[in-house]
Amino acid sequence: MSTSPQTIHAIRVHNYGGPEQLQLDEIARPKPQEGEVLVRVYAAGVNPIDWKIRAGLLKDFFPVSLPYIPGYDVAGVVEEVGPGVTAFRPGQAVFGQSSAYGTYTEYTIAPVDTLALKPETLGFDEAATVSVGATTAWQGLFDHGKLEPGQRVLILGAAGGVGLFAVQFAHWKGAHVIGTASTSNLDFVSSLGADETVDYTTTTVGNAVHDVDLVLDTVGGEALATVWPALKHGGTLVTIAGQPSEEKARELNVRTARFNAQTTSDLMSTFAHLIDEGTVKVAIATRIPLREASKAHELSQSGHGRGRIVLHVNE
Repeated sequence: MSTSPQTIHAIRVHNYGGPEQLQLDEIARPKPQEGEVLVRVYAAGVNPIDWKIRAGLLKDFFPVSLPYIPGYDVAGVVEEVGPGVTAFRPGQAVFGQSSAYGTYTEYTIAPVDTLALKPETLGFDEAATVSVGATTAWQGLFDHGKLEPGQRVLILGAAGGVGLFAVQFAHWKGAHVIGTASTSNLDFVSSLGADETVDYTTTTVGNAVHDVDLVLDTVGGEALATVWPALKHGGTLVTIAGQPSEEKARELNVRTARFNAQTTSDLMSTFAHLIDEGTVKVAIATRIPLREASKAHELSQSGHGRGRIVLHVNE
């Protein structure tokens, strides 16, 4: 019989607005249903999409019922399994995503098909940085970008939570990797496997880089608008952060794609293998206690730069 508490603490958003809308509430502990597990959350990753949803910027794309618990990335221990679940058992350390319930909480519900066993070489805080960033990078490069060995790929925002995985995956694939970053992050991006780095604070990327087969944009805005000269005629531009110019794409015969990542257990298991064998490493920007989630969102909105912000939840 479970000894977990009947009431738990969770960060909830009752109204759209600023970081101050993140409130620490006491709520009933959820119960896993068929195909689900209850996870005792040890750490939750903080993604830019979290604050964009909280601010009400994505109402039309990601509708939520207020109040709601933010967060997607999770690492923790299986506390209880729902009816018919055989993929996991209580006591196993897992990482992945809680797509509907939210992860800024002491216990969350996660579908079994978005979880995998935690990499043995990572702690919980580190494991909570993986799901959204690695899935987005993998699907952007390979599913939508069709990246092949020997191709030239330009990654905008190479030090961020998506970019750092994209650099490593592209390097692992055998591509020639070019990453953009601020001055202080250039060495970090090189250490991930980038063959070239571009300091976007001093250089216009479209002027400095040419003949690229694929651009993966994690930044949007001006970075996306000025990257076109870097692409080969007939190349590919994949973005998670903006809307590419259809006129430019036609002019250069560039294929474009904009997508939302979909986490699967198989992908999470692949990431765990690559991490445990030393091919892929993770980076934490900072660890912040759950009760100070508003500070995490303030930092995320500022464009903090390197790695992923993590909410530390349980010991």
